[in-house]
Amino acid sequence: MTPRPLARAVAALTVLAVCTLGLAACNASATPPPASGSSGAPSTSATAAIDAERCAQNRAAGTVTYLTGYQYQASVSILDVIAAKQLGYFDAMCLDVEIQPGNGDVQSNAKLVAAGTATISGVGSDMDVMQAIAGGIEVTQVATEGHTTIDTLLTGTEITDLKQLEGKTLGHKGTLGPTQTAMLKSAGVDLSKVTLVKVGFDPMVLPRGQVQALTAYKSNEPATLKAQQVPFTEWDPDQYGVQGSFGAMVANPAFASQNPTAVQDFLRATAHALDYCSAAAQQQACVEFAAALSQAGYDTAHNLEVWKTESHLVASSATGAVPFAPVDSELTAQVRLLADAGVLAEGIALPDYVDSSFAEAVFVDGAVDWPAAP
Repeated sequence: MTPRPLARAVAALTVLAVCTLGLAACNASATPPPASGSSGAPSTSATAAIDAERCAQNRAAGTVTYLTGYQYQASVSILDVIAAKQLGYFDAMCLDVEIQPGNGDVQSNAKLVAAGTATISGVGSDMDVMQAIAGGIEVTQVATEGHTTIDTLLTGTEITDLKQLEGKTLGHKGTLGPTQTAMLKSAGVDLSKVTLVKVGFDPMVLPRGQVQALTAYKSNEPATLKAQQVPFTEWDPDQYGVQGSFGAMVANPAFASQNPTAVQDFLRATAHALDYCSAAAQQQACVEFAAALSQAGYDTAHNLEVWKTESHLVASSATGAVPFAPVDSELTAQVRLLADAGVLAEGIALPDYVDSSFAEAVFVDGAVDWPAAP
């Protein structure tokens, strides 16, 4: 398999309208049943849904250790993987998957994957992968679930134009992100006139007046403020033409090269679970899968809002016949954002680290190629 160069134009995909790669049959329903059939209950059987040869290949790959981006939060690339395991989808693909909680340091996740300590991991966005590659961490990017920005900016309702932030204080988590920087510049904001301060993850600093703007995640802080009935205005970088992404996954290059069907079917089961858990009737139950893995204090109600937001963003930003595939034009735009923000050197030549062939093997005309129930 040949990795795809970053700058190469997206090749036109010719998708066969037949089942391939040893799958028994295809079922492209928008709300797929669990591996056990249509009962809605998790599978308790290890019955394979693929042919014996492919099953043997996947079993020979050994344990696939998946490292989450942050604990068992109900985010895309976390909850869908947890659900795939609980619903028996990995069993149906003859995969032995062990899920371990990450601590939120996506660069550390990438290092663990490169070292072979983890097999596959969620690492945030395409830009997080780029920074890992630029830092000499050798991983293969195999998927991007969300093709839009997950970052956002919150202000009080008194701010009606972003230029009004000049002379005011903006709180961030450690640094002002590239997407938020690009949005502010696009709006004509002179950032030298904005006071930037590091704040924690408590969005209540905004209504308390400690800051007049706050960097946030679309699926997190807005839900907290709404729950507290705090009025605010959300400024979405996507509305300013800023390209972003989330739900990126990387794999150990040697493992991916030696076990292509295991990586393909890991993504297949994950995409199938994403479809299942995106249905309104299943969202609560899927979040409870994550709650069961977590220690006391898991906020199920908040995490349900996280999942609703992120799964909607994935669906609304899906493009082309292969929703999980990183897109060259998006990657190029994000490299430019990092260069403009001073995170990457201008004109940096990134090596070939993206391989969309794994995702391309999972979808037919935008739908998951999943075996139909017998």
